[in-house]
Amino acid sequence: MYTDKVIDHFREPHNRGKMEDYSAIGKVGNIVCGDVMWLYIKVEQDESGRDIIVDISWETFGCTAAIATSSMVSDLAKGKTVEEAIAVTNQDVASELGGLPPVKMHCSALAADALNEAIHNYFIQEGREIPAALQERHAHIAKEMAQLEERYAAFTRKSGEKPRGCE
Repeated sequence: MYTDKVIDHFREPHNRGKMEDYSAIGKVGNIVCGDVMWLYIKVEQDESGRDIIVDISWETFGCTAAIATSSMVSDLAKGKTVEEAIAVTNQDVASELGGLPPVKMHCSALAADALNEAIHNYFIQEGREIPAALQERHAHIAKEMAQLEERYAAFTRKSGEKPRGCE
């Protein structure tokens, strides 16, 4: 079902964990499967003034494919300019892993979305103009995240649980 590379990235994920001194964070989730990813980027300018992702890390709650794609997207983006990193697609992530089962391709989309959200948030924090394609992607992701959060809130109201942070 999974390639050896997927299993390797699941068993020994790269760049896992919360980064303390990050420049920006991207958070995404999937309303259907419940996977949630946080991706942290640290950006510094090189001698030419280009913004480089010098460090990257992530926290993911999800399945084997979600862990593996988080690991792979971090490998693909580390050392790239933010412009190069924006161009990383879910197909790039899946291809680098040797493929994913069709039912798990949404995990590669989540990973690419998390990277895009982190870069979008970095641009906002820096007061930079956001490329139209990135802004469009962010609007789509924001809508999905709002739906995910509403479903979680509805579930907790129904079950009588309080959402974390509401104590």
